[in-house]
Amino acid sequence: MNVLLVGNGGREHAIAWKLSQSKKLSNLFIAPGNPGTAKLGKNIPITDYNDLLNFAKDQKIGLVVIGPEAPLADGLADMFEAAGIKAFGPSKDAARLEADKAFSKQLMRSCSISTAEGRVFDRFEDAKAYIASRDEPVVVKASGLAAGKGVFVCDDPADGINAAEKIMCDKIFGEAGNLVVVEDKLLGQEASILAFVDGHNIYVMESAQDHKPIGDGDTGPNTGGMGAYSPAPIVTEKLLSQINKEVLVPIVDGMNRSGSPYKGVLYAGLMLTAGGPRVLEFNVRFGDPETQPILMRLKSDLLEVMLAVCGGRLDEITLKWDQRPAVCIVMASGGYPGDYEKGKVITGIEEAEELGDVVVFHAGTALKDGKVVTSGGRVLGVTALGDTIENAQRQAYKAVDKIKFEGAYYRKDIAAKAITRVK
Repeated sequence: MNVLLVGNGGREHAIAWKLSQSKKLSNLFIAPGNPGTAKLGKNIPITDYNDLLNFAKDQKIGLVVIGPEAPLADGLADMFEAAGIKAFGPSKDAARLEADKAFSKQLMRSCSISTAEGRVFDRFEDAKAYIASRDEPVVVKASGLAAGKGVFVCDDPADGINAAEKIMCDKIFGEAGNLVVVEDKLLGQEASILAFVDGHNIYVMESAQDHKPIGDGDTGPNTGGMGAYSPAPIVTEKLLSQINKEVLVPIVDGMNRSGSPYKGVLYAGLMLTAGGPRVLEFNVRFGDPETQPILMRLKSDLLEVMLAVCGGRLDEITLKWDQRPAVCIVMASGGYPGDYEKGKVITGIEEAEELGDVVVFHAGTALKDGKVVTSGGRVLGVTALGDTIENAQRQAYKAVDKIKFEGAYYRKDIAAKAITRVK
């Protein structure tokens, strides 16, 4: 089967890496791809949706896999399905779970899903008055898509007002900030639960934990994710069963009742509070960087699973996992998530992968004069397997030490929470 993968980040490199192992795969095309995906298939420099559709028809594509959230929110899956081409990813209506946080909040309430108390505002003055009246810390979110950076955790009301002003008045996220959601801050550890969903059946993947803040000890502003590990020891079998029953099943049922059946990967970002798991957000695609360690551990044929999702046959699938933990360290450009320079030459990737049980996933890279250079904020996702979470962490950081580029930055404490918990 010929497969077209849409996207160019670390998530898409990980998906391409796993798809390339499938016996069902004939040709893999990645649009637009990156230097890492170029080694696994053929990169196609196409981003226009109509041109992608024409390419898929010309190449007799049997399945289109849509990686990022933006094209899903734009209705790209619907476009391919309407042309008779299978698309892995939710419809435009279903993608509102991520693309419209106000809609998601309302749906969670109607489904009795535990989440933070909050309100939605379309005027800055109203949001300002509400935040000023709060005694407790708040979380201020742009309602639309903001590449994982649209969330501000504010312990002081003044910081919350400032965040709302940046989003609504300064338009730092553009139209995504027309509405803001102001929530109570939840306390606990975060966990990422990803599941395949075929409209009715739900198959939960192995757990993971992301590290959003830029600094060690979860300090500083939020990013798209500075690293992740799988599994997350804090997510026990009992807790996973509770999350499936109280979060995943109700939201899938709710989407069906709303007339927008959900197909694809459903990502629940959770805060594990003293009172139980509470939903921070839903994403409508594989998480990045959670995808890297999760897919490193997946033994089953990903293409086969995706086809089962598209065909409503997920109940026929059994996923097999490598029992070894995996850790992903994100190497970022200096200055990220603020301003940063591009075009820095990267060396040492091959040496890192020669360590064994290591894959370096490209995220923000490009080719220039035959050399791999930086082209984004999050540059690489250095991912390693180990017999224990501590060994996986050690191997990942060994690999990171082999890789060099000017201004390279990474957190030094990825997976430390897990190691402390299992000791």
